[in-house]
Order: sequence, then C-alpha cells, then structure tokens
Amino acid sequence: MAHMETLTGTIERITYYNDDNGYTVLKLTPDKKRPDAAARDGTVTVVGAMPELQPGESVEFGGAWVNDPRWGMQFRAEMVRPIIPTSRTGIVNYLSSGIVKGIGPRTAEKIVDYFGTETLTILDREPHRIEEVPGLKSNLAQSLVKAWAENQAMRQTLIYLQGYGITSRMAVRIYGAYGQETVTKVNEDPYRLADEVFGIGFIRADTIARQMGVEADARNRIRAGLHYALNRLASEGHTFAPRPLLLNTARDLLEIADRPDITARISAVLDGQILAEELVSDSVRRDDGTSETAIYLPLYHHSEVGAARRLRDIASAPSSLVGAWRDTHWPGFLAELAKSNNVRLTDQQQGAVRAAMTSKLSILTGGPGTGKTTTLQMVINALLSARRTFKLASPTGRAAKRLSEATGQPASTIHRMLGYSPDGYFAHDEDTPLEADMVIVDEASMLDLVLFYSLLKAIRPTTHLMLVGDVDQLPSVGAGNVLRDVMNSGLAHVTRLNTIFRQSEDSLIVDNAHRVNHGEMPHLHNKSSDFFFFREEDPQKAAELVVDIVLNRIPDKFGYDPMDDVQVIAPMYRGPVGVHALNEALQRALNGDSRLAEKKLGGRVFRAGDKVMQIKNNYEKEVFNGDIGRIVGINFDDNELEVVMDGRYVYYDWQEAEELTHAYCISTHRSQGGEYPVVVIPMLTQHYMMLQRNLLYTAITRAKKMVVMVGTHKAVHIAVNNNRVAERYSGLLARLRG
Repeated sequence: MAHMETLTGTIERITYYNDDNGYTVLKLTPDKKRPDAAARDGTVTVVGAMPELQPGESVEFGGAWVNDPRWGMQFRAEMVRPIIPTSRTGIVNYLSSGIVKGIGPRTAEKIVDYFGTETLTILDREPHRIEEVPGLKSNLAQSLVKAWAENQAMRQTLIYLQGYGITSRMAVRIYGAYGQETVTKVNEDPYRLADEVFGIGFIRADTIARQMGVEADARNRIRAGLHYALNRLASEGHTFAPRPLLLNTARDLLEIADRPDITARISAVLDGQILAEELVSDSVRRDDGTSETAIYLPLYHHSEVGAARRLRDIASAPSSLVGAWRDTHWPGFLAELAKSNNVRLTDQQQGAVRAAMTSKLSILTGGPGTGKTTTLQMVINALLSARRTFKLASPTGRAAKRLSEATGQPASTIHRMLGYSPDGYFAHDEDTPLEADMVIVDEASMLDLVLFYSLLKAIRPTTHLMLVGDVDQLPSVGAGNVLRDVMNSGLAHVTRLNTIFRQSEDSLIVDNAHRVNHGEMPHLHNKSSDFFFFREEDPQKAAELVVDIVLNRIPDKFGYDPMDDVQVIAPMYRGPVGVHALNEALQRALNGDSRLAEKKLGGRVFRAGDKVMQIKNNYEKEVFNGDIGRIVGINFDDNELEVVMDGRYVYYDWQEAEELTHAYCISTHRSQGGEYPVVVIPMLTQHYMMLQRNLLYTAITRAKKMVVMVGTHKAVHIAVNNNRVAERYSGLLARLRG
C-alpha cells in the first residue's frame, strides 16, 4: 500500500459537495505552503468523499498528491479529521455552522469577541463561563455547552460512519437515533438501521453491511431482504405477497444466485421469521375459489383482519338513526328537501340520500360533474333537519378544506378527527369512539388499509358510515384498495352517479374526463374555452414549452397567476419532462433571481419565494402530506426555512427540509385530493411506463377552470387504451365476503 501523506489547513470555500455520496471539491489554505499546487490566492484543491465540512474549519487530510491532466495538482483525500479551529474567523464559522439551533454568525461573533481565540478551550474546560458573554441569552448558552460536548463525540462517530460511505446528513440522523452507542449498534447489526432509522432503508444499510464484510447469503441479510421485499410490495399497494412471489422478489433484490440451496435458505429464514411472529403467514381465498399462502407484515395483517371484522360488525348492528326515519314518507321528504334547498335531485341522487339514512354502510361514487357534492349536501341537510350528529373528514388537509368549503360544515383530516398524537396513537378508538350518528369520508379513493382500520375502530357499531369518492381515480398511495373492495363486498349500498350536469356548452374538462374514463380519446381540437393541446414530440422542447405556457401564455391570455393558479402535473419523476427536471426549469423561470436568499439542502436549492409541498404528515407542525405553501424567508441565524401554508407560518430547520419538495411540478399521485384553477399536463411517449387511463383521468379531474396538455396524440392514445389497473394483492375483499 502506498504511503499516505498528511495535509492540514483551513477550509476557505467548498467548491462542490454531492449530498448523495459526500464527494467534495474544496479550497484549503495549507499550514505548510505548497508552491507547485497553490493557486494565486495560496489555496490548494482537495477532492474526495468526506462529511459536509464548513468554511473556516481546520482539517487534517490523509491521502496523496495527484497531478490531474485537466485540473492540475490536487490532493486526493482518503481520510479526513476535523481539527478544532484556532483562528478567530475559523471559530466564528465553526460555532455558526449549525451545531446549535439559534447560534448564527452574529451570536457566534458576540461569543468570540468576548473570549477571543480561547473560546473553544473554554468550551472544553470551563463551559460554565459561556454565561459571562454580555447579551447572550441563558438558554442559548446552556444549549451551546450541551451541544459542544455532544458534538465532539458526534464528529468522531461521523468520521467512523463516513468510512462506510454514509453521507454526513445520514450519519447525523443515525447518531440522533443511537447517540454514543452508534458504533456498537452498527457493528452488531447494520441492518437494524433500515428498521430503526428513518430514511436509511435497506439499500443504504446493505451497502454499509457489505462494506463491513457481511456475506451475500448471511442470515441477517436475508431476514432484512424479506422485510425490504414486503415493504417494497406495500409501497406498490399490496397488503401481502403470495409466498412464491416473496421468495423470488427477495432473491432478486438481494441479487443472489437462483439455486435450490439458496431458495431453501431463504425459505428457512422466512419460516423462522413467521415462527418469531416478525412476519405472518395466512391463507387467502382467490376469486376462483382456490386459496394461496399469503405472507404479511404484521401491521397489514392486523389491519386487514381487524377492518373486515369491524366493517361486518357495523353492517350487522342496529342503527342509531332508526328512530329518526321510522314514519318517513321518502318521496315526499326528498321532494321537500330538494325544494327547500333550491336543487333538483335525480332518482339516483334521491336513492343515495335515502340509502345513507337507512343503510349502515353506503358508498356514493361517480366522476366529475355528476352531482356528488350536491347529493352529499342533501345528506347533511337531511341529518340537520332530523337534528342528528355527523362528522365530515377526508384523508388529506386540502381535501378536507375543500369539503368544508363545499358543504359549509366543519371538516377535518381523518387523523385530526381521530385525535392523532405525534407518538403514533389516536385519541378515538374502540374505548373512546366518535360521538356521531354518521361519519362521512370524502375522497375515499385515497383511503389506505391502515388508516381505514384506525377509522373503523373509532366508529360505534350503531353509527352509519358513508364513503364518497371517485372509484376510477388512482387508488391510495398506501397499501390496499379500500374503496373498490368495500364496493365489491356486497356489504354496502352503492350508488354510482352517471348523469353529467354540464356547466357550459364550450367547456370540455368534464366531458373529456369522462371520455378518457370510458376509453375514448378526449377532444383535442382546441375549440373549447378550457381544454387545450399543444403538439410537441421532442422532450426538451416540450419542457421548454411547458415553462413558456406557465410563465407567459396562460398569464398573458387568461390572467391566471403562474405561481398561485397554475399547477404542472407530470406522470413521471425522471427525464426532461419529468417532475425533477420541470421543477428545476420552472424554479429558474418563476423564481430565479440570484439576489433572493437561498440555501442548498439535500442537494436541492431552496429559495425565498419557492413553491413547496409537504410530503409527510407532521402533526407537531400541523402540516400534512400534500399541503402546498411558499417559502417567505430563510433565517441563517436560526438555520430555518420560513414557509407560509394556508396563511400560517411554519418553520423548518435544515434537517427537516427533507419533508418539503418543490411544487412547481408535482406527480399525479401527489396531486390526489387537490384542486387547482389551471392544470398543465405533459404527455409524451417517454412516459410510456406511466401512461395509464386512471393516471390521465386523475390529472384532468384536478382542474377547476382549465387543462393544457403538451405532447403527442400517440401518448394520450396509449394512456386512454391502457386500462390495466395494476392488481393489488389484498385479502380484504375475500375477508368481507367471508
């Protein structure tokens, strides 16, 4: 092995940092001059994978000098060890680098002005003296003392983890989970990272384990691979995996040989997991009457069995509304209800209102413009006239807000209705059920199995449950196919509205949505006032056209605001017209002013003014998956993004920025439950894998005033004709049918 040289110095600037792998290019002022490698300003270039370092830090590198043919002499680092800085600037930069939330450059300068270059020595040996700094808040001083001690241990741990290719951000998260036991726990079983540390996942844990010398067919690796395979299948909507599919999927994901002895080994590990009750094996009846062995993660098995039992209990229990409608003359009552509310109800709609009142379980489904909201309003008015109690909820915050606006009644997310707390528990369950004669859930196509079971647990058997939603939209992002399974179970009274109430003659949104849903090509002749198609085959030109349409054409011709009123919805994430590329292009076009405050986090630039979306439920902040807001400020003293969502300020520290994604363009799945004045949809054959009828239908039905499509007739044709709704392995329907 070649001799490793040492290089020490102070970091002047970070030229490049890749958050995914830690690869860094930086400029260093070396302690010992190196004339043949130095730039005019005396700095030398250092490259290599390393933790995220800050300007002003003193560092010792181990590696070798290399004369790169393109870039000249540079130091390639294989080892990095931060050294406590000794210069005044270095100490200020180090203290304000995010070690303590609330200590930015100004506060750091205040501390260093008082203690000078002895600051860090005092933090090490006499930390209580930090209280002496004039004007330093006591709580900040205490936080700094505590964080300083932790930081020294953490930096050593980060260097250890970095040796296994873990990025600095991930290393910080691992240390947050395990603290000073990190090294011991990772050495014992690196796969525990996938189970216990959010965001690590099997792939990263496996990379670490393999670098630590874990064999490809090690028992721990196979165990983790089986759980990973089931979680992957759950992310695709499956609540279980047939045993042979699980064995094959695990083997493929683990990339181990397809040999009888390997298959037997995986099968034996699976049996051990079932015996240990880490996984569940059950028999599920297929549609053809035969049975298959189904392997579940315990959460999904518990939820599926429990949901089926609770739903059957509700269906068979007496009704708390039975007294309200005992002597009702329904034709007369419904006619009076419609008249007093100045609406006309079709026979179907009248049947749906009556079913909600007289059937314990009822479902109202139908496409846009078929009168679901009017029918739901009449259900509510009937309950109000009988002075009966009800709860209105939706799976997402924006859908709940729309429901409240449409009905004039309070509505909330299901989580909020059930009283979810950040520790993962609901206030309402079997022991403390919801006080209501009827629970109504809108946008029920988005209901996944686990949330549905939590909901059912909180409903008294005597309460009515009404599910409202469009069964032809995309199914839930989470596992299960709840609305369709309950519809097909025979337990619920189902009304499928099919009369379209047109809004105006030159409107095509509703008409085209139904055409797509029925397998017909939408009208793309550009003769309507609200549906336009721009033909472009070249992906790069299509992306440029999307930006031009959002930035110039729609605002100039129709007066819509490109940020507030227009939403781009793309079928795929990758490629020139995918979500990622369009977000970057639209950010440049709509919010690219270099004078605006910005911060690069997780490989993405967040800029004041950016349109962002929350991508996971955060109950402490009271923001939910799908909420859209704007960054209004970046606070470099407190290391925070300031975001306004629904008129409310929400603060995210640097580590929490992964809960946000740019929302100039969003995926069709992320658009579920949302409604936007104008929707722009790229449709190219490059999206082939995602050109599906229910995807296109869902995207079109998000628009209130206008749809603009960019792409080719061929891509639209492929989507319209692809009605292969991917089968989801779910045992709920079989269990409901008993």
